[in-house]
Amino acid sequence: MTSIHEDNRVTSADRQIELSIGGMTCASCANRIERKLNKLEGVSATVNYATEKAKVSYDDTVDTQVLVAAVKAAGYTAELPRAADTSVLEADTDTDDPTRALRQRLIVSLVLSVPVIAMAMVPALQFTNWQWLSLTLAAPVVVWGAWPFHQAAWTNLRHATSTMDTLISMGTLAALGWSLYALFLGTAGVAGMTHPFELTLARSDGAGNIYLEAAAGVTTFILAGRYFEARSKRKAGAALRALLELGAKDVTVVKNGREQRIPIDELAVGDEFVVRPGEKIATDGVIVSGSSAVDASMLTGESMPVEVGAGDTVVGATVNAGGRLLVRATRVGSDTQLAQMARMVEDAQNGKAQAQRLADRISGIFVPIVIILAAATLGYWIGTGNGLAAAFTAAVAVLIIACPCALGLATPTALMVGTGRGAQLGILIKGPEVLENTRKIDTVVLDKTGTVTTGQMTLMEVIAAHGQDRNELLRLAGALENASEHPIAQAVAKAASAELGELPTVEEFTNVEGLGVQGVVDGRAVVVGRPSLLEDWAQHLPAELNEAMHAAESEGRTAIAVGWDGAARGILVVADAVKLTSAEAITQLRALGLTPVLLTGDNATVARSVADQVGIDEVIAEVMPKDKADVIARLQKEGKSVAMVGDGVNDAAALAQADLGLAMGTGTDVAIEASDITLVRGDLRAAADAIRLSRRTLRTIKSNLFWAFAYNVAALPLAAAGLLNPMLAGAAMAFSSVFVVSNSLRLRRFRSRFGQATAAG
Repeated sequence: MTSIHEDNRVTSADRQIELSIGGMTCASCANRIERKLNKLEGVSATVNYATEKAKVSYDDTVDTQVLVAAVKAAGYTAELPRAADTSVLEADTDTDDPTRALRQRLIVSLVLSVPVIAMAMVPALQFTNWQWLSLTLAAPVVVWGAWPFHQAAWTNLRHATSTMDTLISMGTLAALGWSLYALFLGTAGVAGMTHPFELTLARSDGAGNIYLEAAAGVTTFILAGRYFEARSKRKAGAALRALLELGAKDVTVVKNGREQRIPIDELAVGDEFVVRPGEKIATDGVIVSGSSAVDASMLTGESMPVEVGAGDTVVGATVNAGGRLLVRATRVGSDTQLAQMARMVEDAQNGKAQAQRLADRISGIFVPIVIILAAATLGYWIGTGNGLAAAFTAAVAVLIIACPCALGLATPTALMVGTGRGAQLGILIKGPEVLENTRKIDTVVLDKTGTVTTGQMTLMEVIAAHGQDRNELLRLAGALENASEHPIAQAVAKAASAELGELPTVEEFTNVEGLGVQGVVDGRAVVVGRPSLLEDWAQHLPAELNEAMHAAESEGRTAIAVGWDGAARGILVVADAVKLTSAEAITQLRALGLTPVLLTGDNATVARSVADQVGIDEVIAEVMPKDKADVIARLQKEGKSVAMVGDGVNDAAALAQADLGLAMGTGTDVAIEASDITLVRGDLRAAADAIRLSRRTLRTIKSNLFWAFAYNVAALPLAAAGLLNPMLAGAAMAFSSVFVVSNSLRLRRFRSRFGQATAAG
C-alpha cells in the first residue's frame, strides 16, 4: 500500500501540484517514484498507481522542474498539470484511448501465439520444418509483444530492483535465446525434428529443444492480464467529467433590460440571469426577485425541495422546480460549489492508497530467489565438469519454468467470471484493486436518501377528520395538487391518481408562495397547504388533526392540511419512504461483520426515525454535502476500514474517499463513476451480495496465484537437475492454466441471498 510520506519541513501552507506520471507498470513502480520524490528537501509526495498521478507538496525553495527531473531520474515520465479547464477533461475521450496500443499488442500476440502453442503441444501438427515457422511467429511476440516488460525490466535493473516484469522478461528472452541457439547451433533446426508427446525425465545438452511456445504463451497471457487492468484504470477521470457535465451549458442574462442567451463561460460575477421553471441554475448566486422550490437533490442527495425567495442563495447545477427566478451571480467557473466538489472527488481519488497487486508482492521474494537459483545451477554444472552446454541448458530451464504463464490468467479470469456473475446479479465491480479492499472492511456508511430510502416524496398517510370520507379527501386534494409542479404536490397527485383513477379538472388554480395552493374542484373551493393558509380562509384544524400533524412532524415527515367549503377536512402525510428491503439489507450487512452507520444531511429527527425503522444504531445527521468526505476520513483515522454506499453527487467525494465505494445504480452518474462497485438495481441488499462476491473473487484470485506458482515451483528442481524437457515445460504451463481457468469458473455458482438474512463469506 502506498504510504504518505510525512516530513516536518512541509507544512499545510506549502504549495501543491499534481504530476501526471507515465511508464508505471505495477504498484512497486509507484513506490519507487514516491521514495525518489520524498528524498528531495522540502517535498512530500504520494503516488497513485491507479490514477497515474503524483500529488506533491513542496516549499518555496523547490522548483517544479526539479520534481519532474526526479521522476525522470527514476526511469519514468512526468508532466506538469495543464490549465484546469473543461477542454482538458473533454479531450480525454475514446479518441485518446491509452489502452489502444496495449489492445493492439495483445491481439497481434494472440493471433501469432495460438499456432505456435498448437504445433508444440500436438505432434500431428509438427510437419517438416515446423520449428522454423514457429520461430517466425514467436519472435515478434517475444520481442515486440513483450516490449513493455523488457522496458520495465531494464528500468528495474538500472535501479537494482526486480518485479514480476523482470522475471517475465528474463524468462521469455531466455526461452527465445535458447531456442535460437538450438535451431542455429544445435540439432533442433534439422528437417524432421519433432517434440514427442512424452513426459520423461532425461538429461540432455538441450541442443535439440526449443521453448518458443512457452515464450509466446507467457507473453500473451500476461498481456491479457495487463490489458484488462489498464481498461479498468482508464475510468479514473470519468467522475470529474461527469461532474462538469452536470452544470448548465448556457444561460439567459439580463443586460440593459433585455434578455440574451450566452455560453456559461461568458457569465461574470455580478451578472443577473433568469432561471425559468425546469431549468438548471447556471451558477452560484443570490436571488434578486421571484420565489420557487429548488430541487437540490442532484448535489445534496436530499429529496425535499428547498423553498427560496429574494435574498436566498442558490447553487449552480440545481434545478428550479417552481416559479421564475432572477439571480445575481456570486461565483463562477472554478469557484463554484460544483467545481469545488469536482476537486474534492479528484483529491479523494488521488489520496486513496491503492492495493498493490498480489503478484508483485509475491515477486518481491520469488524473483530474486529464481535468479539466484539459476546462477547457482549454472555454477554447479560448470563446477562439476558437465560442460558449458549442459550448464546453460539447466540454468535457462530454471528461468523458463519459473516464469508462470498462468499468472497472466490468475487475476483476469477470476475477475471476468466474478464480474460477469456480478453483472447478472446487478453488481458491477470496476477492477482488481476493489477486491482487496472488501477483505478488511469493518464499517459501512449508508447515505439516507436514495440508498436506505426511495429518494422520492411519497404519500404515506391520508387522515380524514371525523365524519369525512377518506377517498373524497384524497380525490379533491390530488386534483388540486396535480396542477402544481412542486415535488410534494406531485407525490400527492401521483398517489391519488394511482388509487382513484382519473382526477377531476381544476379551475381558478392559484399558487400561494410558500404556503400552498387553492382552486375550485367540482364546484368546491379547495385549499391545500400549511395550516396558516387554511386559517386565512377561517378553516381551523380540529384538535384531532392538530395532534396527527404534530405526530407526523415529530417523526420527520411533512404534513399538509386540506380544507374546503369553510372547514378543514383532513391532513396528508408525505415523506421519503424507507425502501421495503432496507431492513433486511442491514441484517445481512451485520451478518458479514460490518457495523452500519447512517450518514445524512437531513435533521437528526428524520435520520433517527429512518435508522430505527431499519435497525441502525449509529447516526451522523445534518452533515453538509462538502463535509461527507471529511466524516469518512475521520472514521478512517479512528482505525476503521470504511465502505460507503451512496447515490448522489454530494456522495461522490465520500465514495472516492472511502476504502470501498458502492454507488446505487439508480443514482447520479457522478456517484457511479466515483465508486468502486455499482449496484445496478438500487436495492441495498445488493451491497451485501457485492461484498460477499468480491471476497469470494479475491479468494479465487489468491488460490489462482498460488497454483500459478506452485506448478512451476514444483518443476524447478527438475530444471536445476537438467531433467526438464520441452513437453514437461509445456505441460506445466498447460496444467496451471487449466486449473486457473476452471477454478475461476467456480464463481459462476455464486448465488444472491435476497430474502436470506444469513451470514456470508
